[in-house]
Amino acid sequence: QVQLVESGGGLVQAGGSLRLSCAASGLTFSLLNMGWFRQAPGKGREFVAAVNWSGNRTNHVDSVKGRFTISRDNAKNTVYLQMNDLKLEDTAVYYCAINVRNGWNSALESDYGYWGQGTQVTVSS
Repeated sequence: QVQLVESGGGLVQAGGSLRLSCAASGLTFSLLNMGWFRQAPGKGREFVAAVNWSGNRTNHVDSVKGRFTISRDNAKNTVYLQMNDLKLEDTAVYYCAINVRNGWNSALESDYGYWGQGTQVTVSS
C-alpha cells in the first residue's frame, strides 16, 4: 500500500513559522518526485511547491517564494515544507502528494496520483 502522512500543522500568528512533514511509504521513493498543495476554505486545491527526489531541484508558487522552502530527507523517506513569515492567506489544509508522471516540475493536480490526509494550518492576526 502507498501511504503519505502529513504532520506539523497548527495555529500560528501571522509572521510565525511552521515546518510540515510528510512521511511516505509503499513505493521506491528514489524514483519519485513530490509536491505540496493546499486548499483554503471555499477554494480549490492550489499548488505550493515541488521537489525532485534527488533534492537538487525545487519550484515554489510565486505567492510563497522566499517564505516557504520544500526539501527532503531520503534516509527518512520524508518531504518537508518549511513555512516562514506566515500570512493570513496561507490558512489552508496542506497536502503532500506523489508525482506519478514523467518530469518533476509540475503544478498540475492531475499529475499527482497519491495524496496524504492533509494537515490544517491556521494563521491568525
